[in-house]
Amino acid sequence: MSKITPMNAIEMQCLRQSFALSTAQMAELTKVGEAEVISWENGEAEAPMKIQKQLTEIDDTIEMQVLNTTDGIEALFKTEPKRRLAFVVYPSQAIYTQYNPEFLSSLPLTELYNTAAWRIKKECKIVLDVEVTLIPLDVEAYKAYRADNNMSESRESRAKWAKTQL
Repeated sequence: MSKITPMNAIEMQCLRQSFALSTAQMAELTKVGEAEVISWENGEAEAPMKIQKQLTEIDDTIEMQVLNTTDGIEALFKTEPKRRLAFVVYPSQAIYTQYNPEFLSSLPLTELYNTAAWRIKKECKIVLDVEVTLIPLDVEAYKAYRADNNMSESRESRAKWAKTQL
C-alpha cells in the first residue's frame, strides 16, 4: 500500500459515517475514547496515522469485497439469466461472530460487514442492473430451515435460506 495522506476532520467523519458507525463504535474499533474520536471530527486533534492507516485498510477491504463479489456476479450472469439475489447480513455482533467468524479479522464489527453488503447491493444495481436484497439472519428461522432440509451450517446453507426469504 502506498503512503496515505493524512485525513482532515471532515474526511474522518465521512469515513466513519460511510462505515455506518457511531462515534462510540469508532472508538471501540480504534481502541480510543469516544471523546478522542469526536475531537478528530471537530478538527481539535488529528487522528494518529496508525489509526488512519487502520481505517483506510478497512475501507480498502470493503472495496475489494465489493469489486470481487461484483466481478463474481457478473461472471455468473454471463452463463445464466439475471435474477434477484439475496445476501445475508447480521443484525447483531453476536450473530455475526457466531455465523461469520472468517470475516472478523478484516471486518471486526457487524456494521462493517453489513456496509460491505450495502455497497455490493448498490454496485450490482448500478453496474450490473441486478437487484440484491439484504436479508437479516433470523437464527431460529434459519435453524428450522436447515433442520427441514437436513443441512449443516455453512455459508452456502445461509445463502440458500436467504433465497427463500425473497
